[in-house]
Amino acid sequence: MKPTQIYSGRQILTFPAVHPCESVSITTLINSLIQIAGEILSFKSKHFSTNKQSVKETLRHIHNLVVVLEEIRVGSIMTGRSFPRSAILSLSELHVIFQKLKFLLQDCTREGAKLYMLINSDQVSAHFRVLTRSISTCLDTFPVGSVDLPGEVNELIYLLIRQTRKYEARLDRDDKRAIDSVYWIFNLFENRIKPNRDEVIRVLDHIGVRTWSDCVKEIGFIQEEITMESELLSSLMGFICYCRCVILQGIDEEEEDEKENLNILGLNVDDLRCPISLEIMNDPVVLETGHTYDRISIAKWFAAGNVMCPKTGKSLVSTVLVDNVSVKQLIQSYFKQEIDFKSKKNNNKSSVPESLAAEEAGKLIADFLAGELINGGAKEMVKALVEIRILTKTNGFNRSRLVEAGVVESLMKLLRSGDPTIQENAMAAILNLSKDIAGKVRIGGSGYGLETIVEVLNEGARRESRQHAAGAIFYLSSLGDYGRLIGEVTGSIPGLLRIIKGCDYGDSAKRSALMAIRSLLSQHSDNHWRVLAAGAVSVILDLVRSGEVGDGVKADSIAILAKIAEYPDGMISVLRRGGLKLAVKILGSSEASPATKQHCVALILNLCVNGGSDVVGALAKDPSVMGSLYTVLSNGECGGGGRKASALIKMIHEFQERKTEPGLERGRFVHAW
Repeated sequence: MKPTQIYSGRQILTFPAVHPCESVSITTLINSLIQIAGEILSFKSKHFSTNKQSVKETLRHIHNLVVVLEEIRVGSIMTGRSFPRSAILSLSELHVIFQKLKFLLQDCTREGAKLYMLINSDQVSAHFRVLTRSISTCLDTFPVGSVDLPGEVNELIYLLIRQTRKYEARLDRDDKRAIDSVYWIFNLFENRIKPNRDEVIRVLDHIGVRTWSDCVKEIGFIQEEITMESELLSSLMGFICYCRCVILQGIDEEEEDEKENLNILGLNVDDLRCPISLEIMNDPVVLETGHTYDRISIAKWFAAGNVMCPKTGKSLVSTVLVDNVSVKQLIQSYFKQEIDFKSKKNNNKSSVPESLAAEEAGKLIADFLAGELINGGAKEMVKALVEIRILTKTNGFNRSRLVEAGVVESLMKLLRSGDPTIQENAMAAILNLSKDIAGKVRIGGSGYGLETIVEVLNEGARRESRQHAAGAIFYLSSLGDYGRLIGEVTGSIPGLLRIIKGCDYGDSAKRSALMAIRSLLSQHSDNHWRVLAAGAVSVILDLVRSGEVGDGVKADSIAILAKIAEYPDGMISVLRRGGLKLAVKILGSSEASPATKQHCVALILNLCVNGGSDVVGALAKDPSVMGSLYTVLSNGECGGGGRKASALIKMIHEFQERKTEPGLERGRFVHAW
């Protein structure tokens, strides 16, 4: 009987214990009690940052209770003697208490909850007091005289009753001192006064938070707990963020878990996809060529008679598959962060903290990091960049505070750093800041800001830096005249196209570049001829035809082609390169998503509008077109594009009605297929 195991997702300081069923046998009940007691006593080896005296007393009582329970099992159960019903009821209540104590001890040692448990240590003491006194009540109702136990065991029971009845769990003196310090620091934050460093460190030492990764865990836990407006939790978040950014020196990358977290920040998710299935790998294995595939996909490839590497085409001497442990660990880290992100998504929407202490702490953090970028040494600068990168990804409040503190200008200068790590972190921070209006204005207004980002796009030391630059261009192009200015920068559009056709870039990088081009086309008409001159149509059509990209990339690609086809010269370029035939093929595909089909409809309509009867006539000759259009209409797949699908159907019907009429004037000829 393990009733506590089904509550793995419970909220902290809640105790969803399960009462044993009425028909439970004494053997099952005693065995379960001893098992849970053993689990409780195993906490002796764990570190308790708060309520240490209460824990010590509780474990001592449980140890004595185990002695009693073992005697009951040996003396009554093993001999087959009958057991009074009242004794079973008493032990059933004790079973519930044991479950709750186990939950409480789990919370006291929970990873990342040290600060939270400190601030709630008075409540924790109250829980220990109530549960311990409940043990006295259970033992009071236990029929000692009706159960044949040795005299010394009966004396132990009476001793436990006396000890647990008068048990007074009080807040530890050191805990009280640390709590007072935390609230005093809150007060200093509210008045925008920097707290004494030594006092902050005393609090951190008391709860056992000593490293950067410890702070990360504390922040992660508090984010999980903020399910509603809470001034206290907001203040705790401000406090621990201040500790991580300002108080603790360096980032302890030697911590293996944290090293994975840092790696995942710059991880290209598409590197985790199998080149065959294009899905994130479940069981990654590596071939002799050094390329990694999902085991199931590569096994099917070999089973089909292929003895070559799918990616390189090189013949294989051996088809032995070797586990890629490092990639598997990255995949596990990625999925863990995806879960964490989804659970925290709603919390990160808040623009302003719920407490004044957290708000002012955020301003102090921003000022400190801005100063580190200017005055700090190399080590301090790298740490500040990592902190800024993380904070700007969190919420709008952090971004606006950092912009006000003047970090944009420093970040823009660091984009030209010869250190790849510095450049990548600075570019990632600029990408995050470009999501806010104030950030956009400062980035574009900081001298040659837009030109510098285009430089990184083309010459960035790392692939990730170039991808971040493409994302920043997407966000920046939406503000005012930035779309025109970015288009005028030499190399902006060719740089984006290099990412789109580059073999080293995955789907997420390609989508960043595609969305940037689409935004540039939407923001300023002059970018149309620039995109055509750069050869975008050929690059994008080749990308769609390759079959090596996901549906999201296809949808973005066809949306750009539809935008290009709004102009006559764009229409001609798309038609000459077989764009119409490809769009019709995808429209009729059962594998294409509704979004992709919607963009196909828009592309075909623009080609028809600008290409006239020649294009419409080519469509009318293909019997599959009308069926595809009616199918997407009847299934509602086109969404807002239903009107365009109806317009296409009407154009084809009208052409078919007119094509036999004599004297029909013929316009310019366009080769549609």
